Amino acid sequence: MSNHLAAAQSLYLRKHADNPIDWWYWCEEALLDAKQNNKPIFLSIGYSSCHWCTVMEGEAFSDQEIATYLNANFLPIKLDREERPDLDSLYMQAVQMMGIQGGWPLNIFLTPDDLVPFYGGTYFPVEPRYGRRGFLQVLQSVRRFYDTEKEKLNSFKQEILVTLQKSTIFPATDDQLLNNELFYRGITANTEVITVNPQDFNRPCFPMIPYTNLALHGSRFSFESHDNIQNVTYQRGEDLVLGGIYDHVGGGFHRYTVDSTWTVPHFEKMLYDNGQIVEYLANLWSKGHQEPAFKRAITRTVEWLQREMTSPQGYFYAAQDADNFTHPQEKEPEEGDFYIWKYQELQNCLTPEELGLLEKTFTISAEGNFEGNNVLQRRAGGEFDEDLENILDKLFTIRYGNSREKLKTFSPARNNQEAKNKKWQGRIPPVTDTKMIVAWNSLMISGLARAYGVFQEPLYWDLAVNATEFILQQQWVKKRLYRLNYEGQPSVLAQSEDYALFIKALLDLQMANPYHIEWLEKAQEVQQEFDEFFWCLEMGGYYNNASDNSEDLLVRERSYIDNATPSANGVALSNLARLGRLTDNLDYLDRAEQGLQAFSSILYQSPKACPSLFVALDWYRFGNSVQSNQEVLNSLISEYFPATVYRINDEIPSNCLGLVCRGLSCLEPAQTRNQLLSQIKEIII
Repeated sequence: MSNHLAAAQSLYLRKHADNPIDWWYWCEEALLDAKQNNKPIFLSIGYSSCHWCTVMEGEAFSDQEIATYLNANFLPIKLDREERPDLDSLYMQAVQMMGIQGGWPLNIFLTPDDLVPFYGGTYFPVEPRYGRRGFLQVLQSVRRFYDTEKEKLNSFKQEILVTLQKSTIFPATDDQLLNNELFYRGITANTEVITVNPQDFNRPCFPMIPYTNLALHGSRFSFESHDNIQNVTYQRGEDLVLGGIYDHVGGGFHRYTVDSTWTVPHFEKMLYDNGQIVEYLANLWSKGHQEPAFKRAITRTVEWLQREMTSPQGYFYAAQDADNFTHPQEKEPEEGDFYIWKYQELQNCLTPEELGLLEKTFTISAEGNFEGNNVLQRRAGGEFDEDLENILDKLFTIRYGNSREKLKTFSPARNNQEAKNKKWQGRIPPVTDTKMIVAWNSLMISGLARAYGVFQEPLYWDLAVNATEFILQQQWVKKRLYRLNYEGQPSVLAQSEDYALFIKALLDLQMANPYHIEWLEKAQEVQQEFDEFFWCLEMGGYYNNASDNSEDLLVRERSYIDNATPSANGVALSNLARLGRLTDNLDYLDRAEQGLQAFSSILYQSPKACPSLFVALDWYRFGNSVQSNQEVLNSLISEYFPATVYRINDEIPSNCLGLVCRGLSCLEPAQTRNQLLSQIKEIII
């Protein structure tokens, strides 16, 4: 018998619909039920492509003894973190305050009268293992503590609540933002974060594009660690495109690798990673690092995006699972089976000459590098010849059941039932979460816009514009932006990251084609709505959620920490500085300054937490605008000028090539291209 999740729009919630646990989704009715019956809330947060969420669903959440106890003693609620990142952020912070390393699934216990957390964790096994208690033991201990230790419970709750409230207040510093030492220290500190020691084999490696993006910004400055920054930014690009984190057969990047050699990935593919990586690789190329593997990775990733992740309506799907079924009769899927290769399989499908060439190019062996199987990882960069591309096309055909040339669209498996019951021509694919998320679509739009600006490939522009038009036409309901779309239905009011990243995407479209000022006009309209509902009047910066949509939050956070994606405030303040340069409206620059002042103590005390705020500081301090005609600007777009905006000005005198403006003043009109480039590159400290 299904529980309350059977009719949920979220794929993650529906995956738990047939659990014996009487799951609720997050809603007023569930919260009221818990309060009236004095049941502590068991809140379990995850997302559809999360591997350990899938494991716990098949183990503890499917166990009848656990379900019986949980249903009798708790009010169980399932939450999709991709629907409510504000709640996820809040309760993740609470778990970390308890001294527990965060991650998903995030399982946390709340008191029913005030929703304050008092215990939590991540993955709980059915039986004790991995140094963790069995889940039933945890439940029994938590319920006993709730019933018999009221004084300790209330004291601990108060401590958590006070700490959460304090975490939302950042004292502004008296130091001016025009502090060279602070800016350089931020670049250096964040470059250290992405410097990997290959000897530390067990360290997982994430793309961490917000950090690499700041380092790339910083590579144009001349200071002590300049050479190291140049090397690290290029090395990160090579790690991504040569490593097993990249799908060399089908295109697209996995979420991270479990080792520091970038070999074995956690196999889920997230839209947000791929959008950021495409933008980063395009920027590396435009900076002069024209490694052929960078361009190939962009090309194949966009092919994957178009083939497997683009809806008929033009928006992009959210993610693909790490796991897939090897046979329709299997009860549980296997991690990575869709992507890995048995050595004997390679021997059977390739000629000895082809296998030899593949072994020369990739780290393939009879022993394998992942549980006896092979994840393809390149030995070196460079361009692939036709023979090697033909070999990879053979592997593509084995995986998908059709050739790359013929398979332009690949209908996704939308749930486990479709994956197991549909007659696939090749391997059974991972399930694809087909919901549309504005923030993640925006990251992909930005990546495509930048790749178009660098390579002038029309497909990149078309995909970016189609997704943008969908958001503009479908995601506003009663003049408010909505975060999600399920099968044509907008859902959940947008959060700050949706606004910030969509405004950035609109500005990136304008950057790639400055003649189309409609993108700038739309960005200004969305910015006005963002300011109205999210700006913190008392302290500056943007709240995570809107002023009229925060009733169920213990505190209102203003997120500044970068994780796999850039922080909403970092992106938002960069947008304000860009808008100021594009429009000469000083209100934008004033608000950018207020926001940076609001987070100034964070910049000083925790520089490694907030690389995107340092990018915003770069835009605010060193941003400039270039005014010229379309022909001149088109010649500049493919180069790397990370804090520059372009403005069409057909009234530039005929004897001048362009006008560069910094801050509140403009330089002497440039009469030659060399003079113009020199003015753009010059940084006045």
